[in-house]
Amino acid sequence: MKLKSIILSLLCVSFILSSCLWGNEKDAKEKEPILMKKDKPRAKNDTTPQIAPIINIVDTTELPMVVIYIKDSAMNSERLSQKLSDIYGKKLQEIIAKYQLKMTGPPMAWYKNQKAPFFFEAGIPIEKAPKKKIKGVYIKNTGKKRALIAHYFGPYAETAQAYQAMKEFLKESNKKQTSAPYEVYVDDPYDSENNLKDPYKVQTDIIFPYQ
Repeated sequence: MKLKSIILSLLCVSFILSSCLWGNEKDAKEKEPILMKKDKPRAKNDTTPQIAPIINIVDTTELPMVVIYIKDSAMNSERLSQKLSDIYGKKLQEIIAKYQLKMTGPPMAWYKNQKAPFFFEAGIPIEKAPKKKIKGVYIKNTGKKRALIAHYFGPYAETAQAYQAMKEFLKESNKKQTSAPYEVYVDDPYDSENNLKDPYKVQTDIIFPYQ
């Protein structure tokens, strides 16, 4: 998923999911899960060099989208990663194909909390909602709200730094969140040969609607 225009018009682009982790069932099975949140603090004896993630915050407007999504939960980060892979690469792909829906943006997710156990909603933007209700599947609409967007580059387990930076930005600006923040998985974490990319070259957007 190479969306070069994301900084100017987030989520207005179209792309093909079939070339990435969540593109089809085959890829979802072949690739290792990569979205890993922290389950516990860094060990005191962990001497691995720490490189700060790159976080670029933009104050802009949230664009309207229709999102088809599934609600779920996970006891730990490994299980979360497996479930997201299954939802994006299989469940939602089957629904999109069955009901002839058109995808309009990258996979995204809402989290009620940033530590285990995780309660989340995983979805994909579509052109328009299906005419009939689908069991176990929900529709969410995003609006034209003001929003802070953190363009994040770095290990996924360190995204909490971006959340904290956004909260501090809102506090200092006397702004309030109007709805839950969400994540947009802009870039494919694998290259054309199915090897994991440098995490500092993989973009995740974290969006905070506010007023």
